[in-house]
Amino acid sequence: MGHTPYGYTIKNGKAVINEEQSEQIKRLYKNYLSGMSLKKAAAEAGMETYHCSAKRLMQNKHYLGDNFYPAIIDKDTFDKASAEFLRRAILLGRLHRKAKVKPSSAPTSFTMAKIVKQYKDPKLQAEYLYSLIESEVYEWQLS
Repeated sequence: MGHTPYGYTIKNGKAVINEEQSEQIKRLYKNYLSGMSLKKAAAEAGMETYHCSAKRLMQNKHYLGDNFYPAIIDKDTFDKASAEFLRRAILLGRLHRKAKVKPSSAPTSFTMAKIVKQYKDPKLQAEYLYSLIESEVYEWQLS
C-alpha cells in the first residue's frame, strides 16, 4: 500500500477519518464548486498547496469510500467536481492541445563507424561496437 491519503490516519491497521483534514477536503470541494480557482479554494479551506496538488486531491477516489477508506465526500459532489474540471478545461481551450509525441518504436537501422579494434573480452568488444554507433534511424523517419 502507498502513502495514506490526506484526510485519513491509520489506527490499529485501519484507516480512520482525520476530522480536521476531512473538513478541509469538504471545504475544498465546496469552494471549488462555488467558482473559486483550485489554489484559492484550497487556501480558503486552510490548505497550503499548489493548483495541481489541489486537483489531485479532488480526483482521489478514496474520498468516496472503499474497502479500506471510509467516505469523506459523496459521489454526487465528486461527480460535480469532475464535470466542473471538464467544463473549465473546455472554456479555457485546454482540451484542444495535442502533445507532440514521438512514436515509441525501436530503431530499424543505424549507421556505424568503421571497426578498427578487436578485443578478446566479448564484453569489451560489445562496448566498443556500441560506441561506434553514430545515429539510429526509426522506421517512421524513413517514410
